[in-house]
Amino acid sequence: MPNPRAALVLSEAEQAELLGKARVLQVASINRDGTPHLVPMWFAMDDDGLMVFTTYATAQKVLNLERDPRITVLAEAGDIYSQLRGVSIDARAEVVRDPQVTARALALVGAKYADRPRPPRPSTPPAELPPQAYKRVTVRIHPIRVRSWDHRKLGS
Repeated sequence: MPNPRAALVLSEAEQAELLGKARVLQVASINRDGTPHLVPMWFAMDDDGLMVFTTYATAQKVLNLERDPRITVLAEAGDIYSQLRGVSIDARAEVVRDPQVTARALALVGAKYADRPRPPRPSTPPAELPPQAYKRVTVRIHPIRVRSWDHRKLGS
């Protein structure tokens, strides 16, 4: 018997479209005592197709991810049950403490939320980085398992 859930799965193109439009990424890391630490974050897709976000270097999520890089992220859309769609990704987080990388991630996130085109990748690093690039780190999401759903495919 076929799995009815399989009919609700988003294609890779549909996942990319949802992640491109989603405004908030729910980010779950693991506290030292094993409880989840869940926070909403702004994010963008980097040139290599990975999700990235920046956060303060001393944030709890950074401490958690440096101790245990397991992370789950969720992007979703829809206001009523029949419109719900989402992508949940179990992943390995890479914390990058390089101000050049963080400046680029800040620019990508800034472009997404300002509804402007992606900034071109500079051929050489800028002489001056934004001050927040020195206080923040970049978290890169390396997917391990992806689950998705689209209730609009239910047809009712």
